[in-house]
Amino acid sequence: MTSNLRHVYAEKALAQIPRLLTIQDRNRFSPTYGSFKRTYWMDKTVDYIDGLPQYGVSSLALAYAYEMPGNIFYGQEKILEWALAGMRYWSKVQHKDGSYDEFYPNERGWTGPTGFLLYAMLRGYMALAEKGVFPESFKDEFFSSCMRSARFIIKYDEEGILANHFAMGVLPVAYAQHVIGAPELQEGYERKLADFLQYHHPNEGWSLEYDGADIGYLSATVSFLGKAHKLNKDARLKKVMEESVNFLAHFVYPNGFYAGSMGSRQTLHFYSHGCELLAPEMPLAARVADAMLESLAAGKIVPAEIQDDRYFLYRIPEHLESYIDFGDRSRQTPLPYEGNDFQKIYPESRFYVQKRGRTYLLGNAAKGGVVKLFDIPGKKLLLNDCGIIGTTTSGRVLTSQWVDQAYTFEHAEDGFTVSGALQTMPMSKIFTPSKRILFVVFMLAFGWHARLAYYIKGMIRKVLVFTRKPSDVRFAREVRLCDVSLTVRDTITCAGKTRFTSLQLSDEFFVRYVPQSVYFQSQEFDAHPHFLTKEQLQTLNRNKEIRLERTVDLTTGKESALRVLS
Repeated sequence: MTSNLRHVYAEKALAQIPRLLTIQDRNRFSPTYGSFKRTYWMDKTVDYIDGLPQYGVSSLALAYAYEMPGNIFYGQEKILEWALAGMRYWSKVQHKDGSYDEFYPNERGWTGPTGFLLYAMLRGYMALAEKGVFPESFKDEFFSSCMRSARFIIKYDEEGILANHFAMGVLPVAYAQHVIGAPELQEGYERKLADFLQYHHPNEGWSLEYDGADIGYLSATVSFLGKAHKLNKDARLKKVMEESVNFLAHFVYPNGFYAGSMGSRQTLHFYSHGCELLAPEMPLAARVADAMLESLAAGKIVPAEIQDDRYFLYRIPEHLESYIDFGDRSRQTPLPYEGNDFQKIYPESRFYVQKRGRTYLLGNAAKGGVVKLFDIPGKKLLLNDCGIIGTTTSGRVLTSQWVDQAYTFEHAEDGFTVSGALQTMPMSKIFTPSKRILFVVFMLAFGWHARLAYYIKGMIRKVLVFTRKPSDVRFAREVRLCDVSLTVRDTITCAGKTRFTSLQLSDEFFVRYVPQSVYFQSQEFDAHPHFLTKEQLQTLNRNKEIRLERTVDLTTGKESALRVLS
């Protein structure tokens, strides 16, 4: 039982309120009074209005409205004043169509940031209204801004499938319908839910994030739907939440960490509120919530303090709401690795999960055979292998760590195999001053057109996220687990003229552009790379093929050096 750790949610959140207030303009006489974008109003290093930081409003409203351990902000008049200042600034900087910018001028972002902001404002409003402190004089303006944003969310969607964004399309519209009650919002809610459901895979329990399952963002989807379900008790939301928890529970690791490079977007964060809401009725959700709360207390879940000013904003209200809605723990069921031996194959997402004795093995064949192996009693990561990555004489970076539907995936009783082409990765997509100037001028001139703005954002996403090119180098990975060892065999074959200058197997590394990823975790110290020696590279470049093998001794936990197979 972990009920005595409930206070950790409050402590982690409240510790960040001073930081949140530091980035807010609290000068009543300032034209940017209420803005949470310090680099805009103070540093002057940003020259456009980024609306997303106004998400901080919900944290201030919740801290003001709810008593909890160590909450010095509860009932403080200045916290109320600053929360309302943030709401007024949000209303002030809204585009006429109800949208907001985040990364660049005239972005007109859909649920990120417009949906997130609408939810934050409505949740903040509800907290303040329940205390009877929301000013009547501001209601008409506030609700008008809410309706504009809600209509924008209902009207549009976005290119590039991010299921958590579609779930965030459901949430604020549900809240707007609850608070404002306009008939068009109920119809909009049904449309947004239908849009989301087409990207959920009920047979396996995951929702599509670009081109696969991402476990970190799946917890966000559970949280967003849970917040909506708390209001409307829509059974369709609860069904998705339960299916999702059944899936994501496999990625709560024995060493206390979660998700990461195993997922399509390599995110490490865990959104706890959905599991807290499910805990009284779903024993597995209660166990997941407990395990992750223990990890939060131990510093194994990405904490707000290491996130930048853009993303720590999400963690604070998530922890506060998890504290407020802390679920009953009277019924629990073991996590997958805590139960009997099993093997679980997910053919749609191409995950391989196996518990055998004291070991827990996970693989993602959709990402070219990313592998994690744990010693359960020792709570230790024995192998963290993100695949193959290397540089060629032409300067290209090639890797197996990419979601590719062309990869083959075969499984057996003792492991799996995956094969395909190494992908050429876009490792140097950065802005230069001249490119930035041209881009901003273009957006200022043409970004007023919402459809064009969406097309441009889709093109940016394709460049940063989806740009790839299969190479003439193929790989095949075989993973086999027996009672005493795990064996990994890699075959690399160059069909054309490609020659390598360096090649690495294993370790923790990330190749996809995802802003909410690549956070440091101490388990990285347990991940080790294998570099091909000069002689092994010569063999590959000369013979156009090399077969490599290494083993992990399950008794000692030691991993062997690379061996070249004849």
